[in-house]
Amino acid sequence: MEDGFIKVAAATPALRVADCPYNALEIVKLAREAAGKGAKLCVFPELCLTGYTCGDLLWHQTLLDGALDALQTVLEQLEALDMLVAVGLPFMAEGRLFNVAAVCYHNEVLGLVPKRNLPNYAEFYEGRHFTAGHAAFLPAGDIELRFPSGRVQKNVALTGDQLFCCEGLPAFTLGVEICEDLWVPQPPSTTLAQLGATVIVNLSASDELIGKAAYRRELVKSQSARLLCAYVYADAGFGESTQDLVFAGHDLIAENGALLAESRRFEGGVVYADLDLDRLQHERRRMGSFSPRSEGQACRRQRFSLPRTTCDLRNRWFPRTPFVPQNDAVRAERCEEILTIQAVGLATRLHHTGSKTAVVGLSGGLDSTLALIVAAHAFDRLGLDRSGILAVTMPCFGTTQRTRGNAEKLAEAYGVTLQTVDIKAAVDQHFADIGQSKDDLTVTFENAQARMRTLVLMNLANKNGGMVVGTGDLSELALGWATYNGDHMSMYGVNASIPKTLVRYLVAYEADRAEGTLGEVLRDVLDTPVSPELLPPKDGEISQKTEDLVGPYELHDFFLYYMLRFGYPPAKIFRAALKAFDGEYDRETIKKWLITFLRRFFTQQFKRSCLPDGPKVGTVALSPRGDWRMPSDASAKLWLDAAEQL
Repeated sequence: MEDGFIKVAAATPALRVADCPYNALEIVKLAREAAGKGAKLCVFPELCLTGYTCGDLLWHQTLLDGALDALQTVLEQLEALDMLVAVGLPFMAEGRLFNVAAVCYHNEVLGLVPKRNLPNYAEFYEGRHFTAGHAAFLPAGDIELRFPSGRVQKNVALTGDQLFCCEGLPAFTLGVEICEDLWVPQPPSTTLAQLGATVIVNLSASDELIGKAAYRRELVKSQSARLLCAYVYADAGFGESTQDLVFAGHDLIAENGALLAESRRFEGGVVYADLDLDRLQHERRRMGSFSPRSEGQACRRQRFSLPRTTCDLRNRWFPRTPFVPQNDAVRAERCEEILTIQAVGLATRLHHTGSKTAVVGLSGGLDSTLALIVAAHAFDRLGLDRSGILAVTMPCFGTTQRTRGNAEKLAEAYGVTLQTVDIKAAVDQHFADIGQSKDDLTVTFENAQARMRTLVLMNLANKNGGMVVGTGDLSELALGWATYNGDHMSMYGVNASIPKTLVRYLVAYEADRAEGTLGEVLRDVLDTPVSPELLPPKDGEISQKTEDLVGPYELHDFFLYYMLRFGYPPAKIFRAALKAFDGEYDRETIKKWLITFLRRFFTQQFKRSCLPDGPKVGTVALSPRGDWRMPSDASAKLWLDAAEQL
């Protein structure tokens, strides 16, 4: 499948207990519906060909033959579909009755997987009818699958130790377990994942009790997270006997801890999700703690081949701001947690070094405002007077009255010490020293100001027995949008793992909690264009707008997240961005800024190789001591070539 995406489905048909022909046709109907929507895997509930609640009818050959006839109907009716189908039925082998999942493709059963853990407590009494599918009770070798019609399929494996491997998409490897198998201390899916399964399916008949749905949901999510896999759970529903129990058809699809799809209980039908199998493979490569089993582990690998198709991604959502929670309540909780992590990191460093002062270069922009907020929280935690925070404004050629005024208001509102150091004369002298014309507005003109500001901050920190708190954010580090040994440098960088899109929400969160003047000035900071203010203003307004030069930060943060967190190649990032920003940016715009991002990300690594200390707050960070070790002279050719061809 293109880009490693594959559409899967979990289906709950409306059944009739013991009416196998009817059940087969209901399964066929939903399977065709799923295939029509592009699904390459459709999972049905436990014992769906007969119904889970057949009771002692399961002992009768009439029902067992009916189940096999129904299985043959499914195979014949779905022969033309390029889709795996997993259905449940009772199956006799060597005098023992097993509860099995039949994994079917075209007109063949690829394998039969028996249920290994039989519940025999409370309302369950499967031990009355079935034998547990452990190796000691199973046939020694392959079996012949004999249908009542006379058809025979030879060399069918009846074992739980088998995987179903797609030759056209190596990342698609399927493992199977049945209902109770998931609920035990050591689920079979654990071993299957260690043997290479990226997708686990569960054919289930889980009755509905008060509170059970929430537990079931968390169980599926957590198992997918532990195993770095996708988990497709199909549950029995309408039509099962309600003599003592009710079944709700609670279908679930999860991927690495995230719930992608969930059915409405008591309704039946099909739910879909687009799985990102390459992302799962990347996670397993990245996570050294995911331990595969040894090569000697016995496991049957059943091969099948799906034609290469493109997943339409209708059932996959890519948030425009992946670093920012979309839910308001969750976002507020996350902002509080992040600010606490930042403040505790800075407070610990201040305490350890015995620093009496925190020096912050306060420009009136977003990043320095967040650094001031963090410093204030850190001082509060340490029980220190905020006057020990030295906020320094350093006006120069590009400073506007708006940003300078906001810096002054912020310092007053937070009760910190404000010092203004006009650096124009010092920069003029430096220009004279190195022979730089003030009319030459190239990079030297800009960087001389940035480095002068850092010089001032460092020396003020020495003078006041303090430390410089860095203001640069994760997005700037990714793009290299920082002056080397200028704003690039500090003694502790509190924003180093906060992307620009998240900086905005953190400042907004602080503004929502603030009162009076502080809230007003924070909101004006949020409305101010992002700028380093290193070029002269035009008519008193900011002339140098960062996003006009390097591109929209929401795009760059999107690129950064999917490239670093999940290893997406350029084509996959591009495809995800097209879906996420549909209606906001056209194809050419996204391609242009993606190329810019890739070029800058590679060429600017040297700035990240010598970053100051700073707290990690999320799963994506660029510290050379932890998350990102990349040679400064790595070539971007492979990535840029791929992006140019989009």
